Amino acid sequence: MLTDAKVRAAKPREKSYKLTDANRLHLLVTSSGGKLWRWNYDYDGKQRTMAFGAYPLLSLADARAKRDEAYTTLCEGHDPNVLKRLKVEANIEAGRQTFERTARAWHENSRSQWAKVHAADIIRSLERDVFPSIGDLPIAQQTPPLVLGVLREIEARGSIETAERVRQRISAVFVYAIAEGIAQTDPAEKLGAVLKPLRKGRQPAIVDLVPLRKMIITAEDYARPITRLALRFLALTAVRPSELRGAVWDEFEDLNGAEPLWRIPTSRMKGDLERKAELGGDHLVPLTRQAIAVLRSLWPLTGGGSLLFPISSRDLSG
Repeated sequence: MLTDAKVRAAKPREKSYKLTDANRLHLLVTSSGGKLWRWNYDYDGKQRTMAFGAYPLLSLADARAKRDEAYTTLCEGHDPNVLKRLKVEANIEAGRQTFERTARAWHENSRSQWAKVHAADIIRSLERDVFPSIGDLPIAQQTPPLVLGVLREIEARGSIETAERVRQRISAVFVYAIAEGIAQTDPAEKLGAVLKPLRKGRQPAIVDLVPLRKMIITAEDYARPITRLALRFLALTAVRPSELRGAVWDEFEDLNGAEPLWRIPTSRMKGDLERKAELGGDHLVPLTRQAIAVLRSLWPLTGGGSLLFPISSRDLSG
């Protein structure tokens, strides 16, 4: 059995030699004066040697602990040397999987479902607000405090709504990373509860045509194809959003004729009994040629079902 005193006192000789410890651990003393910890073991019928490190950077106690750990691995049927190399390679690869690299892969994978303007806005917001702070850090090592620090910087400049939007995008990156096996948790998932609340109030009505047109164009740039058509159809018919969400193809009449019409039945309308009694209770919406063009564009997308817009109310409103 070796002692610290024996290890310290070992001097170089003309040829390298070994000082043995228990359970096949030994100290290799080289002719140049190096002191290297080695452990011999048998695996698959062959003797192998595993290097632990050099003395005094690795003490006798540490060398014995590494021997015991390797022996446990051996007893589980694994080659300790192979497992060590695999861990090193996994750590190197994990270091390469930075947040920015993963975020760009997520963006490339998801961009087909977004409008071009919206896709550009997403990556631009990450490049501006996220990558400078945590972009070069391994994604698997990100923590809630690190992500919260990014969001607090956005809040500090008064961009409360942007902070929540960026949090959602960071969270989506982590969901993608978890699915790809390069992260285990989403540190952004619960942070919405600690961000500054968004002040909500009544939005001013838009009564002029020019700003109304600008608002519609801006909303369409950020919307998915079906949602974009829904927004356009809503503007062309001026019906309630609830009536639009429930619209079915059977409610439309004479689309190829001279007086195309959308007949919204009483059961889907708001109002008192007196109002619903008018014209049999149905709400009759004449359709312009622009509205007909929207329906024709929509038909290849949803014509196989009953609903015109088989999407959630959240999608329709955003």
